[in-house]
Amino acid sequence: MRLRTRVTVFFSLATLLASLSLAVVTYAVARNYLLDQRTAVAKTQAFSNAKSVRDQLKADPDKICKFVIEQLRTEGNGFAVLLVPPGGRCATDQRRDENTLPAELFAAVGRGTSGVQRFDLDGKPYLVTGIYIAEFDSTYFEAFPLDTTNQTLQRIAAALGIGAAVTALMAAIIGWWTNRRLLRPLTRVARAAGDIASGGLDTRMPPETDPDLARLAQSFNDMADAMQTRIEREARFASDVSHELRSPITALAAAVEVLDGRRNDLPDRSRQALDVVVTQVRRFDQMVMDLLELARIDGGSTELHREEVQIGDLVTRIAHRYGFAEVPIIISPKIPPTVRIDKLRFERILANLLDNSKNHGGGPTRVSIESYGKHGIVLAVEDAGPGVARGERARIFERFARGSAARHKVGTGLGLSLVAEHAHAHGGEAWAEDRPGGGARFVVTLNETM
Repeated sequence: MRLRTRVTVFFSLATLLASLSLAVVTYAVARNYLLDQRTAVAKTQAFSNAKSVRDQLKADPDKICKFVIEQLRTEGNGFAVLLVPPGGRCATDQRRDENTLPAELFAAVGRGTSGVQRFDLDGKPYLVTGIYIAEFDSTYFEAFPLDTTNQTLQRIAAALGIGAAVTALMAAIIGWWTNRRLLRPLTRVARAAGDIASGGLDTRMPPETDPDLARLAQSFNDMADAMQTRIEREARFASDVSHELRSPITALAAAVEVLDGRRNDLPDRSRQALDVVVTQVRRFDQMVMDLLELARIDGGSTELHREEVQIGDLVTRIAHRYGFAEVPIIISPKIPPTVRIDKLRFERILANLLDNSKNHGGGPTRVSIESYGKHGIVLAVEDAGPGVARGERARIFERFARGSAARHKVGTGLGLSLVAEHAHAHGGEAWAEDRPGGGARFVVTLNETM
């Protein structure tokens, strides 16, 4: 989960927990209050009716049942039961008798005490009050329905639950809005850092009005300034060194070529030394050329010049130019006759891949061009060499990186990095994979519309 989501969820859950706790406490207080009020009213009415029953027993005990049935007032759905020894029983509802009363309360009142108890009868809640009439050794019970009280409590519980849910929802909305405002500066920092990582070294954060955020923005901008200065200084240094080396290397290469042209006049040991010098000078010259090209790419002085080219003819000419005329070239029929690419960059990509296969893979075995998406092509160069270890497939496209199979062979360590740079300029990428049947397959994607 994202930080903003986690904070919002935590804020919502904390608010929901607090709301539910408050709702539970409120419900408990309301329930106790309503039940206490109901119990007090029931006891008052029950004692009043018990007094009327006692007065009737004094006045005319023979008509006590008629009095209970006809004149005793009880609540709707409520009932009263009077037990007069020996064996006398009167009830306002003939369906109710002492067997419908709670046994505990019935036994307690029979021992001469009074009490109140809640119980369920026919699935409905009741509150029964039991009173002992000592003067006549009689017991009087009156039951009061609790339907209305329970319905009131249910409404209160529903209202508190809805209130807690609404409160949590409002807390989530407020928390999300607050987090968005608080994390907005971090979003700007992340966006600026991403722009710098993508090559926009001149990206800076705008000034902030908040003192803490202003300090963050200033520190970030200072860091970006220092990093840009250092990168540009190192790029200038590499470019300057490459330019300074170009002239002496050119002169040295010319002198070596003159000596190589007269190698037949030299003794055998001198020829061997000359071969080493010629190989290393050419390698050094190629490295300087590659460094100059990378310096121009880093400095942004090279632009992408797209033009319509016959891809099949272009690949064939490049293969012939660099001495790979016998390598099979497979062009997919899905490829249109002409594509829009930078011809010079494409030549550098293909030439470097062919040289790489020659130096480290025993020579290329096939070059293929296939379609890629709606507006792209895939260039693949295959060889039957030892292949590239999985752990090295990403690293070999870095500058001066060399795979384990190329550590003791000729090369500058810059060819594949140039391939990756030119592929990125075309909106594509470069990678290495296994070739079916053994060997390596170097793949480059180029987008025609970027």
